[in-house]
Amino acid sequence: MATNTKELNIENKLWETANALRGSMDASEYRNVVLGLIFLKYVSDAFEARRNELLKTEFPEDAEDPDMYLSENIFWVPKKARWELIKDSAKSPKIGEIIDNAMDALEKNNDSLRGVLSKNYASPDLDKTRLGEVVDLISDISLGNEKAKQSDVLGRVYEYFLNEFASQEGKKGGEFYTPRSIVRILVEMIEPYKGRIYDPCCGSGGMFVQSDKFVQEHQGKINDLSVYGEESNPTTWKLAKMNLAIRGIDNNLGPHQGDTFLNDLHKGERFDFILANPPFNVKNWNGEKLREDARWKYGVPPTGNANYAWIEHIISKLAPNGKAGFVLANGALSTSTKDEYAIRKAILEDDKIDAIVALPDKMFYSTGIPVSLWFIDMDKASQGERVRKGETLFIDARNLGEMVDRTHREFSKEDIAKVADTYHAYRGTNKQKYEDVAGFCKIASLDEIAKNDYVLTPGRYVGLAKQEDDGEPYEVKMARLTGELKKEFAESDKLQSQIKDVLKELGYEI
Repeated sequence: MATNTKELNIENKLWETANALRGSMDASEYRNVVLGLIFLKYVSDAFEARRNELLKTEFPEDAEDPDMYLSENIFWVPKKARWELIKDSAKSPKIGEIIDNAMDALEKNNDSLRGVLSKNYASPDLDKTRLGEVVDLISDISLGNEKAKQSDVLGRVYEYFLNEFASQEGKKGGEFYTPRSIVRILVEMIEPYKGRIYDPCCGSGGMFVQSDKFVQEHQGKINDLSVYGEESNPTTWKLAKMNLAIRGIDNNLGPHQGDTFLNDLHKGERFDFILANPPFNVKNWNGEKLREDARWKYGVPPTGNANYAWIEHIISKLAPNGKAGFVLANGALSTSTKDEYAIRKAILEDDKIDAIVALPDKMFYSTGIPVSLWFIDMDKASQGERVRKGETLFIDARNLGEMVDRTHREFSKEDIAKVADTYHAYRGTNKQKYEDVAGFCKIASLDEIAKNDYVLTPGRYVGLAKQEDDGEPYEVKMARLTGELKKEFAESDKLQSQIKDVLKELGYEI
């Protein structure tokens, strides 16, 4: 579809041009090529802004001292990695090789980037003319100066690209990107202001980025939040490292990718907040190798489905007053398999499940099935909160959200506020008075949940929304409805007769 790029914003302009690079490249490879270029431009811009500051001081020679950059959380960029050289080489047939050398030099001079950057720009699969066009376009956008930082130009571009890639890659896209409105609702409910935050399957780092934004929006200090995570896919691990680096978020995602179950890179650690979107219903998670694992406090999860292994892993990682919010497929709410049922019952009896939120369908790129949010609170009698011992809040949000395209639904700010405010009213952490609302929210006691065989499906507890009385008397309404039904039946008989006549003419008599 032809579009006048002059009318488009930065994100669209970049996407439209970068899309020309795709050709025969694998989607994930192409994704890393584009995001790597944007990252390189940002790093170079931030370096040049700092360098110009230093050249105006009493000691301009400091402009060539790496420590003067690293102390300000700015990457040291050697001459062969500076964007000016990339820009001047855009039309050169060796542009790919020049970019690879730049990435290599950047990694060698910055320990935190070792093994993170894409270095396949010289690949014959990459059209060098189109690569040069993308370089030209990126050259026109300031990404690392103060104004760009304040308006989060790079963050916007990066998130837009991750979203577009996830959308285009469908199921595979869901492995590295959780839709923004889902992350936002988790963050608004958990409220990670201060402490240690962890994501055991962090994808491209969206949970951390939104937590960072949450702190900024509430005038908190970013340095009060420490970020920890793990990611099993090496390509996605690199995306997360870049995604956090461009925002200056210090992090510990381990020295490399890792399998959280088989190789917990944060063994023995406890966290104040956990946010996660584990892959749904994973069959081959190596559970047979972990039958004696200390994380299975509530029972050994089945080897054929990782859902309950994720639940127990997350609970095992929480501090005594820790809180977690995570996404799971709806099957986990009511599964009656022996092992999972026993684990769910034990967790409920230990009073750790604080809330369950049912989401509408079509919220995720990875699946069209509806899913739910689980909220764990290790201490339901924390200071500053209403004592909620023996209680669980159920919210049915299946009627919220709006379709943004044919296959995807998103929550609006108002939807997110409605759910989050209800949760905080239940916890006693906002000024609203909590009330059960038929069809939307209900506080259930452990006794009530036990009577429902420990099933956690919100619809079972919240019931149906009350229907407004339209004032029409019952007898009048029934006479009207039966009259309408009679007409429908007559129309149905008429159509049936016409179909029989047509078939008869064709020699097929019924």
